[in-house]
Amino acid sequence: MIRSPAPEAIASIDELDKLTLPDKVRRVHDPWAAENLQVIRTLMERSSLYRRALAPVCFAAGLLGILAGVVGWFAQIDSARGFGLLWMLVALGILVISLLIIRRQAVRAEEPFWSPPSRRVAQAMAPPLLVGLLAGCLIVIPHWRDPLHAWWLPGIWLVLYGCAAHAAGFFMRRGMKLFGWMLGLLGATLLVLVNGRTHAAGLPSLSLAHLVMGALFGGSHIAFGLYLSATEARSPVA
Repeated sequence: MIRSPAPEAIASIDELDKLTLPDKVRRVHDPWAAENLQVIRTLMERSSLYRRALAPVCFAAGLLGILAGVVGWFAQIDSARGFGLLWMLVALGILVISLLIIRRQAVRAEEPFWSPPSRRVAQAMAPPLLVGLLAGCLIVIPHWRDPLHAWWLPGIWLVLYGCAAHAAGFFMRRGMKLFGWMLGLLGATLLVLVNGRTHAAGLPSLSLAHLVMGALFGGSHIAFGLYLSATEARSPVA
């Protein structure tokens, strides 16, 4: 026989509901949660706009990366400090150009430049990019760095940049995360090759690393920009 719950048990359950239900309601109507939901909704609605802004950014970054690789190789910049400084300046230049392109796109679309969705994307990308900046400073600042040490930078930078792109991909469509994976795998492969060479026959002149950076970093951005341009033509505008 199934016994009905005792009146004391029913009273305790009712009291528990009275205590916990208001807290649940407050959590549902928490302004922070509501803001997050609004940001996510806005990001999904504007994903096509972000893709259109990304294509020119990728082309600009790719061309600047390839140009820097060729210049570094022709100029025979083979010191650890010279290599690090050149590519950190390239990163700064790409950042400035990207911000200008994105701002122009925002003005054209009558959208705020530093909106809550933009802040979310920047916050997601910031940690790996800051670690990459730290890695570059560790090579540039000490005057005694051997050129062999700087050969680790291209692989480390590609992996970290891939992590940043993958993090930003959670606010966009699938292609950005695939681009992050591609950069990460390229960087990891390069790290394996550098590690093998350091324990075998050594590494070539650091001037060759400029061509490696230009090909992998610049070439991957050109390829991704072409992908975005081709797929945007078949994508509905959000």
